[in-house]
Amino acid sequence: MRHWQDGRGSLVIHGDENPVTVPLEIATSYRARAKGLLGRDSLDGAMLLSPAGSIHTFRMRMPIDVAYLDRRLTVIALRTMPPGRLGLPRPRSRHVLEAEAGAMAGWGVRVGTRVSIETEAE
Repeated sequence: MRHWQDGRGSLVIHGDENPVTVPLEIATSYRARAKGLLGRDSLDGAMLLSPAGSIHTFRMRMPIDVAYLDRRLTVIALRTMPPGRLGLPRPRSRHVLEAEAGAMAGWGVRVGTRVSIETEAE
């Protein structure tokens, strides 16, 4: 299992075309994962919650795209969630990516897409 620290990095999406790189916020501590995107009106790039198998959008101000990742960082489920919803747990999910609604389609993210995480320390 991968271990990251709270902070910033880059999400690299390995789709059909050339890799797409977007800014990434990493939330691995309980406190950072619990706060997530609460109270925000926007997000530049994506947020990684790790470990995570499910999420909710209670008290969120915007709809979000949610990608559930397995241990190999492959997208196993993808959905858009409006505020005030509870996502079903995904048994094989180890990490969750969140982004503004519509962003992931623009980046070429779909079920089966592999991603990688680059941290600023690397």
